[in-house]
Amino acid sequence: MAIRSIRDNKALSRFELDIDGGVAFANYRRTPSTVIITHTETPRALRGRGIASELVDGALQMIRADGLKVVAGCGFVADYLSKHPEFADLMA
Repeated sequence: MAIRSIRDNKALSRFELDIDGGVAFANYRRTPSTVIITHTETPRALRGRGIASELVDGALQMIRADGLKVVAGCGFVADYLSKHPEFADLMA
């Protein structure tokens, strides 16, 4: 699988991943020290291909690079964090 670029769309408060003509995204709210991911969505036609996991992985790497913590405000992110202990240090 090719590595795709995750971007932080600050105007819409969401991380985005362009894929096959669609956009997967993870909405967030920021506090001074944390990013609260509130909703993750993949276009229906693209579901079941690991795209949301790729998006969340990239978002968590960006959050880490910014020196922030993460709060899983949606079930998908909570589930992802439980399966990826390498991100345990980011949990607020």
